[in-house]
Amino acid sequence: MMKILTASLWMCAALLGVSAATARPLVPAEQRDAHYTGLLPFCDHPRVLAEINSAFRSRENNEWSSGLSIVGFQYMHEIGYRSTGVDYTPRRYCRALVFLSDHKARDMSYSIGERDGVIGLSWGTEWCISGLDRNYAFGLDCRSARP
Repeated sequence: MMKILTASLWMCAALLGVSAATARPLVPAEQRDAHYTGLLPFCDHPRVLAEINSAFRSRENNEWSSGLSIVGFQYMHEIGYRSTGVDYTPRRYCRALVFLSDHKARDMSYSIGERDGVIGLSWGTEWCISGLDRNYAFGLDCRSARP
């Protein structure tokens, strides 16, 4: 009986155009938590690219022993800002073309998240280079690294 009642309520909500996402007020993260500001570096910021470069080199040498490194970045651009909603951690989504030491160019998806850095003190990055996500941590073709 309870299942039928719950299903009926969801059907009524769907017919009225009410969804779970609109059922609560959206409060920006920086209004709930004073540690958030919503201010993030842009996709082409030198420190962002240096952090990605360093982490990539470390991962490739320590985990995969490939010897690969990033030799250049091009076409860095934003593909989303706070795409998951204003009430979540502020995050900027980006894409770029990276040139690697194996003389190949690959697509890279990355995000810059507020308070995602070392022990949550600053912004941090998450990145995925297409074809080099060997354990599919970001899904097929780095899909979960994008909004």
